Parts: sequence; structure tokens; C-alpha cells
Amino acid sequence: MSNSLLTKKALAHSLKTLMEHVPLNKISVKHLVDDCGLNRQTFYYHFQDIFGLLGWIYQTEAVESIAQYRSYNTWTDGFYRIFCYIEANKAFCCNTLDSLGRTHLDAYLYDVTNDLIMGVIEELAGEMEVDVEDKRFIANFYTLAFTGLVIQWMRGGMKDDPKVMIGKLSVLIEGNFTKALHQYEKKLS
Repeated sequence: MSNSLLTKKALAHSLKTLMEHVPLNKISVKHLVDDCGLNRQTFYYHFQDIFGLLGWIYQTEAVESIAQYRSYNTWTDGFYRIFCYIEANKAFCCNTLDSLGRTHLDAYLYDVTNDLIMGVIEELAGEMEVDVEDKRFIANFYTLAFTGLVIQWMRGGMKDDPKVMIGKLSVLIEGNFTKALHQYEKKLS
């Protein structure tokens, strides 16, 4: 592992540790570098600000870990992994949700969900002649629904079982991607 990656991981670990007890907006770069034994210059070599580090954490820890779940047969597993990541990093994610860093959590949820859903839509579309913008519209609709569901789950204290929620979501979605794709395909005819 490169020194640069080790440094980024050390900073990420420190930020996540600090966020277990301190609101994100109260954490300074000085707190962060003092916690992990680095200097400010090293931090700014790797990240523009704490929000840059926050975004990097979501991108590297979460987004890349579900890339293999972009198919119709595995999308529920991908969604489950999103819930698991949030549960395993509850303090970090909830602290982000309640801070100015909320946009990073929103972006993480949107990007990871949209990527997963677009993979399913592309697979199901197969040889159908559906405009790319229509595919994006379908993916955006379901992405916004799922991310809203996750945010509400977090705000409600994460009490509901993710597997039960995904089961209910699956019932709602089952067949609807294909149905929507067929409707948009007819539009082109």
C-alpha cells in the first residue's frame, strides 16, 4: 500500500473516530491531524478540506464495495450492503446527516444507488430500443425513492430491519423496471 493511501486511511480513521463523539462542524483540521499524529501540511497535501476527506471516505469505503451488485439478480444484495455500511458506521453516517456534510451523504447514497439501478436497467433493457434519457429518468426515480427511504430510516433511529425493508421494496419494484422500459420503448415506435 502506498504512503499516500496509508496517510489518507489514517486521516479517515481519525475523522470517523472523532465523529463518534464530536459533531462534524466542531472538528477542525488541527483536531484531526493532532489525533493521527500528522501535520496540517500533510492533510492539505491530500485534501482541500474536511469535506473532501468526508467525500473520499464515502467513495472508497462504500461506493466501490458494491460495484459487483449491478444486476437484476443481485441488486437486493447491493441495497443490503448499503444498509450494512450505514449500520456499521452509524455514528459517522448520522453525524454526517446532521451536519453541513449532509451533501456528502446524499451524494454517496445517490451515486451508489443510481449506479446499482442503472446496471439493472441496462441489463433488463437488453435489445430494447429505449432512449438513454428515459433510462436515466427511470433510474433517477427509483434512486430518489430509495435514498429517501434510507434517510427516513436513519432519522427514525434505524429500527426497522433492512432485510424486511428490502423485501418490501422488492415487492414494489418486481417487474416495474421491465414494464417501464416497455412503455418507453413503445414511445419510440
